[in-house]
Order: sequence, then structure tokens, then C-alpha cells
Amino acid sequence: MSVQPGWYVDPAEPTTRRWWDGEGWIGAPIPVDATPPDGPPPPEPEPAAEPPAPTSPAGATPASGQHPSAGPGTPAAPGPPGAGQPWTGQPGAGQPGAAVQPWAGQPEAGQPGPGQPGPGQPGAGQPGTPGQPGAGQPGGPPPGWPYPTWPGRPPEPRPHGVPLAGYGARLLARLVDFGVVLGLNAVVNGWFVWRYFEETAPYLREAVRRAMAGDSSREGLPAIGEQAGGLQIAILVIATALWFAYEVPTMASGGQTLGKRLLRIRAVPVDADQPLGFGRATRRWSTMGMPTLLWFCCGFGLLLQFVDAVSALFDHPLRQALHDKRAQTVVVQVPRTDRTDTPADDPATDRTDPEPPGDTP
Repeated sequence: MSVQPGWYVDPAEPTTRRWWDGEGWIGAPIPVDATPPDGPPPPEPEPAAEPPAPTSPAGATPASGQHPSAGPGTPAAPGPPGAGQPWTGQPGAGQPGAAVQPWAGQPEAGQPGPGQPGPGQPGAGQPGTPGQPGAGQPGGPPPGWPYPTWPGRPPEPRPHGVPLAGYGARLLARLVDFGVVLGLNAVVNGWFVWRYFEETAPYLREAVRRAMAGDSSREGLPAIGEQAGGLQIAILVIATALWFAYEVPTMASGGQTLGKRLLRIRAVPVDADQPLGFGRATRRWSTMGMPTLLWFCCGFGLLLQFVDAVSALFDHPLRQALHDKRAQTVVVQVPRTDRTDTPADDPATDRTDPEPPGDTP
């Protein structure tokens, strides 16, 4: 599957980001920590044509190859082969219209010689366009040539310069969050769950007793309480509200729930490394959280949530689940801060700082 067009970190130069149009890199690169614009970069202007080389005036240099300042009797300086003889197709020396042409191996004044860079072109060994190897450097394409592409599967994308989170880490983080939400339901929703089982217990006990005895008849079973339907709806509404209150505010501000903090992963927008915001966080949660209200419909809501959970396994290259695609987010790893090289007795380290430096939440 081809990579969708967008701004990605250039594998050849990880400090820059370039636009991938689905087949190759186009446009000039930008620094990796800069916010990329919306859409592809503007087309680069075509290089201006070089002005024609000026011609020497007729008779400016003696055709014999002798230096103009040389006096009589001074031997002529050695010149190119055929010096002093008429060129093929050119008027001979001393003939009308004779004009001395510059030697092919000697550059004119103000013009670059063979193998030398011209005005406005990067020199040999000097870097060319930022983010690309200069002309003459190993691995760099010649000026004006398209940037090389990969014949096989392109490299793993790194949104905003950090690697994508693995599916295992995302699954463990979600299980931690489910455990937290389940604990909140045990405290807030416990009474409603107990009342629901009280309304349905006579029916369930008799149905189980008949099943154990091999009796498949449904006649004479106790009726389910009248309040069971209302209690079931109340339980699902409260469970959905608790999940919303737990996940949306934390995701909107920092892109991390408790599970994501423990597994060191974070959700960020695809277009910029910034907080999700309340609207984007709500759209992201609702794709997985709102089907909770449909659990009473023969488990249809639970099926929708399962499809959403496993959809990240089949998405390439950004590993986006359905709720990520709706909110245009990706889940990335949080880089670790290595502070082992800081000496314990460093006077520059303030131990009284109430907010010591750490990872961004």
C-alpha cells in the first residue's frame, strides 16, 4: 500500500521534513521542528537562463599568439595548437573580418572555467539545497534531477520526528484505562447494577435450573421486573458518561490518559505537534465510547468497539484506528529524557525546584 501524500521526515536527512506526493519527494525541505503548511509546498521557480558569453572585439588579441606588450624581436608565447593559423570556417589572419576567438581551453573574463561552478550554483563539496546532498557529494543527485524514491516498501514514517507507538503498547494502555473506568462504575454505578440483578434474578435462576435439568421449555418462567429496562438504560448512560469524563479532558490537554502515561505513548494531531483540544478529543472518543449505549442491542455496540480496536492492525503506514482516522490523530512514543549524565553534586541543578524537568505530559 502506498504512503498517503503528506509531510514526513526525510530518511536521508532526519533533521528536515519534506512533502511526499505518493510516489516521491517534491519541493524544498523544511526543518523537522517547524510546523508544516497545509497541503503541498509551492512549486520551485525555474532557474534563470545564463546570459550569453560576451565576444571579444575584433583585433583585441594578436592572432599570432604574441602578447600585445611584447616588442619587436620578442618570441611569441606558446599558445594552443594551431595558434596563428586560421580556424576552419573562420577568416584568416589579416583578412577582412578577422576576429580572434577565445581559446576553447581558457575561460573568458568573468566566466567560470570547465569543471567550475557557475554563478548561483553550489560549488563542488559545498551543500546545495537544504536537506539535500550537494552536487558532487556521495549519494546526492545532480542538480535538477528528481529525488530518488524507494523501489519497495517506503521506510516507517516518524510523525513530528518521533516513532509510532506499537500495537502492544496501545492495547495495554487501553486495558489500564478500562480498569480505571470499571472501578469508577463500581463506585458510582454499583447501586443501579445491584437493583438490576434484583429485578432479573428470579427469571435467571429458574432458567438456569431448567437448563441444568435438561428442560428447554419457557412456560411458567418468572417475569422480569418492570424496572429492569429502565435500570439497564441508566447503567449504560452512567457508564458512558464516566468514560467520557475520564478520557476526554485528559486527552484534550495532553494527549494522554493514565494508561498512556504508564506505557509512555501519546496521541497527537497528524498536521501539527500540539494538544488535541476538546473538539478533536471528543470526536476521537465518541467513535469508541458512544457504542456503549448499544450494548443492550444483542451486544451490537460491543461488536462495533471490537472492530474499532483491531482496525489499527490493518492500517498502514500510520497505524490509525477508526477513532484516529475520524479525529486525524496518530499515537506516537514519548521520548525518554536521559539524565544519567547529570552529576549529583552539580551546583547548577536546583533541587528545590517545585516542578523538576521531565517528560511532556
